[in-house]
Amino acid sequence: MPINWQSARQGEVLPWGERRRRWSWEEKARIVAESFAPDAVASAVARRHGLHRNQLYAWRKELRQAADAATADAVPLDFVPVVVSEGRCPAGSPAIEIELAGARVRVSPGADPVLLADVLRTLKALG
Repeated sequence: MPINWQSARQGEVLPWGERRRRWSWEEKARIVAESFAPDAVASAVARRHGLHRNQLYAWRKELRQAADAATADAVPLDFVPVVVSEGRCPAGSPAIEIELAGARVRVSPGADPVLLADVLRTLKALG
């Protein structure tokens, strides 16, 4: 069958060749973090790394789910006695004080829960 050049359509030539690449978790995390930077455009970040934007969005979802699972498993729930006092932080804002393994941790509102979980996990391991 002869080719009818009048019915040929314009196509897009991609700057990279067809290939299947394996990305490490570190590479994925770095690219995803770059895509969340202020003023970053996800499709531009994906293009710069030779990805389709849908792949970048899938990585975002995958890494978010992994982070949520890690945070949920980070500190097992234990029942501990609670003592309520009328004291306040030196700065005058309310806080929670946690005594664990001979250490006292003062947690102010807005503290990073992931950092707090790491600190408590470390203290528990030491105690």
